Amino acid sequence: MNFVMKAALGGGPPDVGKMLGGEEKEEDPDAAKKEEERQEALRQQEEERKAKYAKMEAERESMRQGIRDKYGLKKREEAEAEAAAAAEQPAEGSLTRPKKAVPAGCGDEEEEESIMDTVMKYLPGPLQDMLKK
Repeated sequence: MNFVMKAALGGGPPDVGKMLGGEEKEEDPDAAKKEEERQEALRQQEEERKAKYAKMEAERESMRQGIRDKYGLKKREEAEAEAAAAAEQPAEGSLTRPKKAVPAGCGDEEEEESIMDTVMKYLPGPLQDMLKK
């Protein structure tokens, strides 16, 4: 006998008989109710776990605040906000000046023409004639 025939007759792995169209188990009528109870138990455990960790974090934060008060420290968020504000304000007496958006003289038509005139002076006559056209 080959493997498929043994499985069909009840021998071999139990799933093979189902794949070949054999008997299927009846669903337990209380299975849905049991699954619902299991899901509710999991939700309850998750809530208890979250409550436990929230309580632990609150205790840690109170301990951190005690240390901050004792040594005159600031919260990390407050210190970062103050550092960012200080970086935005230019320091007086700084060696570097803030950059201007557009340097003076950029985009002036007269200056561009004067540069073109300067270049034209150094070109031979026939090239000057070609560029003037």
